[in-house]
Amino acid sequence: MDAQDGADLCFPQLINTSCKKPAFPQTEDLILYVAMFLISLVTVVLNLLVIISVSHFRQLHTPTNILLLSLAVSDLLVGFLLTPIEIKRKTACWFVGDIMCSLHGYLSCNIVIVSIGNMVLISADRYVAICDPLHYPTKFTVTRVKVCVCLCWLYSILYSGLIVLDDLMHPGKYNSCYGECVIVITFIAGVIDLAFTFLLPVSVIIILYMSVFVVAVSQARAMRSHVTAVTLQVSASLTAKKSELKAARTLGILVIVYLMCFCPFYCVLLAGDSTSSASFIAFVFYFNSCLNPMIYALFYPWFRKAVKLIVTLQILQPGSCEANIL
Repeated sequence: MDAQDGADLCFPQLINTSCKKPAFPQTEDLILYVAMFLISLVTVVLNLLVIISVSHFRQLHTPTNILLLSLAVSDLLVGFLLTPIEIKRKTACWFVGDIMCSLHGYLSCNIVIVSIGNMVLISADRYVAICDPLHYPTKFTVTRVKVCVCLCWLYSILYSGLIVLDDLMHPGKYNSCYGECVIVITFIAGVIDLAFTFLLPVSVIIILYMSVFVVAVSQARAMRSHVTAVTLQVSASLTAKKSELKAARTLGILVIVYLMCFCPFYCVLLAGDSTSSASFIAFVFYFNSCLNPMIYALFYPWFRKAVKLIVTLQILQPGSCEANIL
């Protein structure tokens, strides 16, 4: 009987302090974990294509695409690190120690904050492009956007450390036994996180895009009223406006999908729910990292062209970075 009990423990040598091995997942949970593992692979591949596309082709070095690049990097980390580790944490014993558990919690918090920060920057980009188009080229330069992206990542690194500071200083503090990875955010840290990671950024995003929507509708009506204009100057102006409105629509879909995945995840996280339904909601948020490049593929012809050049290895040819893909 003792031998059988030892076989069921994560650390058989620690009979009194070891956790029991997780039971084999039920059919529904197993299907979910297998699906999320496959999705994590697709997430890595698709976001890697986005990163290569924006980094390699010079035509894509625009302020908006720099923001998409930053978002793709955070999405890549979700598919490459967070999702596989979360599946491992739910289905097997935690053998890599309390410090790695704390680092996993820190990394999870970090990537969530970077993602919402990128969404705020994307919303601000579209707001200025649509509502103040004359000053957009001077306000949103490539250099300024790169600085903003760096500050966003730096902020997330520092802020995440403060939110999970207690867990980082006392690794394994909330574990009930060895072989478990439990991360708990203190009440004060949770309240601060609720304000600065959920309520404030989501409110900013909604306000900015509501403003963009109102202006976009008025601009669309103005373009229809000038549809009979035939001068080159007016035609070029209308083309530019249509391009900006199309970009606003695409990025608006990106933001809406993100909020649909982010809000339920954060509500469950704050509630402290640890049931299988909570795991499903968390994986829905991770699935958003796979949806983002799919949205690019549906609405951005340049992404489809770039992927074709990457898959056919034409980017290895000299001067391929100057290719015309817009």
